[in-house]
Amino acid sequence: MKLEGIRVIDLSQFLPGPHLTMMMADHGADVIKVENPATGEPTRNIGLRKGGQSIYFRNTQRGKRSLTLNLKHEAGREILLRLAETADVLVESFRPGVVNKLGVGPDSVRQRAPRLIYCSISAFGQEGRYRDQPAHDLSVQALAGLADLARGSDGTPVIPNMPAADMLGSAMALSGILMALVRRGQTGRGDFLDISMFDALVSWTANSAVPVFGAGRAPIPTEERTMGGAALYQVYRTADDRHITLGGSEIKFAENLMQALGRPEMIELCKQPPGPAQQPVKDFLAETFAGKTQAQWVEWFRGKDICFGPVRDLAEAFADPFMAQRGMLLHDEKGMEHIGIPIKFAEEPGRVDFQAPELGEHTRHILRDLAYADEEIDALKEQGVW
Repeated sequence: MKLEGIRVIDLSQFLPGPHLTMMMADHGADVIKVENPATGEPTRNIGLRKGGQSIYFRNTQRGKRSLTLNLKHEAGREILLRLAETADVLVESFRPGVVNKLGVGPDSVRQRAPRLIYCSISAFGQEGRYRDQPAHDLSVQALAGLADLARGSDGTPVIPNMPAADMLGSAMALSGILMALVRRGQTGRGDFLDISMFDALVSWTANSAVPVFGAGRAPIPTEERTMGGAALYQVYRTADDRHITLGGSEIKFAENLMQALGRPEMIELCKQPPGPAQQPVKDFLAETFAGKTQAQWVEWFRGKDICFGPVRDLAEAFADPFMAQRGMLLHDEKGMEHIGIPIKFAEEPGRVDFQAPELGEHTRHILRDLAYADEEIDALKEQGVW
């Protein structure tokens, strides 16, 4: 696998860091999850459980080894530093400044391990006016201007249905780490990455920011092409009170749809800018789609060259055989469900290790690998180091 021989120390919690280190584990990296011996990773105790573990925890921690360490203890810090000397990557997601107070910040660790790639993931980054402001995904989306784009029928911002700041932070961190690994192969030196979930969100506004840069105004969702202003990029209710989507406003799709519906005269309206000019088309489509059930429309659209999709809930989506065909729904030997690997190589594909570690399961073995004798390990346990 692509990352065999790469060792990753995972000090992160919740979603962005654990998700990216899990993806590295899926491709062969040896990921050591460092957990507080008293509490462990918080997601061990969040949400529904199955097979004796939190599903949230299993979905972000599979394939890792668990090492419990009390980093407030001097001996615990020394273990981490010794481990860093054997590692390629370290990922942490504490608030800015916390790792420095613990004595395991990037300067201290990289002094001992200059080849290490040290990645810090935080809401707003290590510098700037919001550096010390606590925030999870929703607040980051709000400050980045993204939450304002998702509005309900009453015009009020709604809670986004996906933790985009978390997941984009994960993706950007993984990209940066892989870049740094490539560069280290040329220079022999590691690096420090300051990954901000806020920055990650902003970098993905390439299309959303057009009216900001071009007209000096915020996007108006009801008038923007991909936010509700276009008739052919829209959600419509069906007769059974379900919904369908049109997802392509290119004129060729408008021509195909309007010809099929017997209303070719509306093609010209579809060529107008998104917003009020396309309202007659929206009204016509809303009335038309309300005349049949979702299932009937699925059949009607079959074989037509039109961007279309029925709105399904997540359970329906996972029940689609396509999920298994793409390897995105997997089952272990006990029949429990797992999300598959999204990065697919023709050669050396990733491989899922379905097992997520118990708290501290691998501590003794890892300490032995670091040349601690059994009596030292026992003494460290008595001292509350692990």
